[in-house]
Amino acid sequence: MRNKIKIALIGFGKMGQEIDTLCHESENFEVVSVSFKNINDELDIKGIKKADIAIDFTSKDVVIKNIETIAKLGKNLVIGTTGWYDHLDKVKALVDKYQIGLIYSSNFSVGANIFFKMIDFSAKLFAKFPEYDVYGLEIHHKAKLDSPSGTALKIAGKVNGLHFTSIRAGRNPGFHEVVFDSNADGITLSHQAYNRAGFAKGALVAVEFIKNKKGMYSFEDII
Repeated sequence: MRNKIKIALIGFGKMGQEIDTLCHESENFEVVSVSFKNINDELDIKGIKKADIAIDFTSKDVVIKNIETIAKLGKNLVIGTTGWYDHLDKVKALVDKYQIGLIYSSNFSVGANIFFKMIDFSAKLFAKFPEYDVYGLEIHHKAKLDSPSGTALKIAGKVNGLHFTSIRAGRNPGFHEVVFDSNADGITLSHQAYNRAGFAKGALVAVEFIKNKKGMYSFEDII
């Protein structure tokens, strides 16, 4: 039996709890540290030192500071927090300086990342035919803080002229739809998350990918 990968959870909201549950059910992963279990807690430095990988699902307000502190400890990182991408250059410099590995994504769902590839391919085809308009819709639960979501922004970056309508209501864990529409016909591509399990499983796929690597990666590098 191989040794379990030791994980430090940075943030213990819904995603942190989902990952924790999967780790307890797994023979491959073990949570050895939890930071910010309560909102006023601090990083568990002592616990993070025992870990192989840290997974951050916190907020854009603290994620850069978390990355810098954990990078100094020489620990590789999986970053599921969104809203910090205007600091990509700074994070890359930290990764290079401390010779760690870091993988990030706006969405760790395997299905969603295949959906991104489908949109990439479709957008290139439809770019040849200007009679098609394109628009998008995303729906998330009422507690989601960012609007549009990191996933919606990622999709918008792949399709010229794409505008998203964002709905925050109810309990939907994540729905994204892109429509290519003309007077003659239309094509709809969509991805519906049923729960957070897909995101948590993808984060653990990212853990296995980044464990012994150095440098900066996105989840699309795995796909």
